[in-house]
Amino acid sequence: MRRALVIGVDDYRQAPLTGCVKDADAIASLLSIHGSGSPNFDVRLLASPPASVTRRRIREAINELFAADCEIALLYFSGHGFVRSGDGCIVTKDAETYDEGMSMTEILGLANNSSATNRLVMLDCCYSGNMGTPPTTGSRAAELGEGLTVLAASRAAELAMEDADGGIFTSLVIAALMGGAADLRGHITPASIYAYVDQALGAWDQRPIFKSNVTRFPSIRDIEPRVPLNTLRKLVSYFRAPDADHALDPTYEHTHANHDVDKTRIFKDLQRMQSVGLVVPVGEDHMYDAAINSKSCQLTALGAHYWRLGNRGKL
Repeated sequence: MRRALVIGVDDYRQAPLTGCVKDADAIASLLSIHGSGSPNFDVRLLASPPASVTRRRIREAINELFAADCEIALLYFSGHGFVRSGDGCIVTKDAETYDEGMSMTEILGLANNSSATNRLVMLDCCYSGNMGTPPTTGSRAAELGEGLTVLAASRAAELAMEDADGGIFTSLVIAALMGGAADLRGHITPASIYAYVDQALGAWDQRPIFKSNVTRFPSIRDIEPRVPLNTLRKLVSYFRAPDADHALDPTYEHTHANHDVDKTRIFKDLQRMQSVGLVVPVGEDHMYDAAINSKSCQLTALGAHYWRLGNRGKL
């Protein structure tokens, strides 16, 4: 069972926002299904302007999320963030001075004590880097229970920016979930989402924060793989070892007068693998030339990685 609580707040009394609800809607839609259309997370969406998006309702919903005994419990929040006495908080629509919302320390405690196998907290708000680092540590050390990962839009003392289309951070997370962060098998993990966001933001932009205490990252969303898995699994039959060459000859090329039907089928697979960086020709610039000139092809470092996965039955 996979549960996600997605919260977006626009209509603050003092400083309204314009893109948080739209961001929350987009995140909820993507998380609810995989790229194939099969069901993914069971998503609960809380978004203003409904009056129910209050401190009490949000606190209740977050408690319910992390009380579940499930495979993954995911919390996403888009709205204002605030820091009081060194502790960050997510700001609710009914914020008041000295009671701005729900503290990140309280959220951390619920996530750390959750019986869910994996917990992921994604915050697109100012000062979100405080999440996972309570004031008792002096902002120098995270206190993450095993299985908890935090993805934050900005550093602890930094603003999270919004443009006409919504949060800068969330726009990148959306692109990552749509496939930008997928590996060749189509898996999208918290680590790959962070890597995608991190690479897209420059040194002078807001800096996303990644904190994690996991031994294995679960896939958050799957899309159709760039190479069909049944093709990817053939790596171990086409190459006897990760450092072995696959010898080619003109009969691999379908345009050759004496082409071999079985070899041309293999060659199409090898060319598809080359297109995604798994295979390279040896001694030639193109696979066609390697075949015509009876050269060979070999695995790249990435190809060797997937060869080992296939050899262990992990594909």
